Amino acid sequence: MAAAGDDLGPTDWVDVDQARIDRFIDATGDPTFMSVSMTNLFMPELLTVRGVSMGVNYGTDRIELGPLVVAGSRVRARGHVAACDPVKGGVQVTLRVTVEVEGCDEPACVVDALSRYLA
Repeated sequence: MAAAGDDLGPTDWVDVDQARIDRFIDATGDPTFMSVSMTNLFMPELLTVRGVSMGVNYGTDRIELGPLVVAGSRVRARGHVAACDPVKGGVQVTLRVTVEVEGCDEPACVVDALSRYLA
């Protein structure tokens, strides 16, 4: 529980080319949530949890969308451990992930990702 309040990141920059965007659109039919889906790409770089038997992606609590990520952009993420709450058999972590676009003042998205870690 001591991690609550910790800031994490930034991650390395990731180049977003048209091929990546096209693959996302082919899979989903809509580019709107590409930046949200990229939070899963960044999570292992932001947070490593040891000493647990299992970690489960429990979903999201809050999502704020900014501008669409366009081809030729570079993105990275920053994390903030917003909460660590005890649950039966472990802890639920709320990690606020902010996806930044290089050269842009507004983030592409801010996602409160929920993960459960069981002893």
